[in-house]
Order: sequence, then C-alpha cells, then structure tokens
Amino acid sequence: MDYCSKMKTALLFSGGMDSTAIAWWKRPDIAITLDYGQRAAEAEISSASATCRALNITHHIVRVDCSALGSGDMAGTPADSNAPSSDWWPYRNQMLISLAAMKAITLGVTHLWIGTVKSDDSHLDGTPAFVEKISSLLSFQEGGMVVEAPAIKLSTTELVQISSITPSGLAWAHSCHKANIPCGSCRGCNKYFQVLDEVGYDLDRSR
Repeated sequence: MDYCSKMKTALLFSGGMDSTAIAWWKRPDIAITLDYGQRAAEAEISSASATCRALNITHHIVRVDCSALGSGDMAGTPADSNAPSSDWWPYRNQMLISLAAMKAITLGVTHLWIGTVKSDDSHLDGTPAFVEKISSLLSFQEGGMVVEAPAIKLSTTELVQISSITPSGLAWAHSCHKANIPCGSCRGCNKYFQVLDEVGYDLDRSR
C-alpha cells in the first residue's frame, strides 16, 4: 500500500499559542491533544477543543499518564539535575511525537505537524536536526509517516501575523506551564504576553 498516495495531515495540538496559530494557518485534517500527566492538561484540552470546533477540525484526545516520569514546572516537581530550564521534562518532544504518531497511524495520517518555532532551538528537541531525525525514524517504521514543523523558521510573533488568527482565536490559547489557570509568571505565560504586545492584541491578561 502506498501510504503517501493521498496526504492526510494531523497537528500535535497542545492548545498553546504556537499550535493554535498553526491550526488557523494550516487547517489540518485532524488534531491530536495529549494528556500525559502535565499540570495544565485540562486547560490545554479545553483550549484545543474550542479551536477545533471553531475551525471544524476533527479532534482526538489521548490520555496516557506519564507524570511519574516528569520533571519541573509541567510536572509540579523540582527540576531534575540535568534540566536546562525549570520547565524541562526529559525527552518530552520525543515522547509527545511518538504518542501522537501512535494515534495518527490508526487514522491514516501521512504527515504529522508539530508546533516547533524558531526560538525553540534553545533546546535540542526544538532544532531542525531533531525534527529531521524523528521524522526519519518514524518514516523508517510503520506507515511511512512524515514529521514536519511548518513554523520552525518563524518566531511566534511572525507565525501569529501570517496565520490569520483572530484576536478572539488567540485568546483561547493556553500557554501556562504550571496550571490550568494561568500563573502569569512562568516562561509560557511570559511568552504569551510578550507576543500579544508585539502583535498589538490587547487581550484580558487574566486569561
């Protein structure tokens, strides 16, 4: 069977600012949101679900409790000694892509999109080299699935500007790393407010 004879796309959709903008920009066939034991899981699911309803994107939620393997802000534990930042979770992107791909392959997906942006290259699993390697690995295995990061050469501000996302659409994004209610002080919240300022959106900072 030729798995790539007809392209079918899925977005690994965290409900954060980057993946929400990609959903508006690329309009994937399917979105997959993961509850892997992160502290903000329910808010991420709610955010992603609202966007998928607005854009008429089929939405799948996968729950796999990996909280015992987590570290730092996202897991609500002290950061591991290997952590380069407080929100580091070991091998997180590799884990998320693998879990999403396990669901995506059952849905006939040929291209799995992830929300990596230019600034994510501060860690190795946010670099073009990582995306190339993980895509090569998945393509080598069942289904010949391709992993792509459509916004990897863009800053989040640039992504928002080209995505055609509305202010109300962006308001649904949940970027907090620590909780279902934005803490206002973690790296995710700080990035959210910075991008809003840069694109000129005046949204209620309590979201």
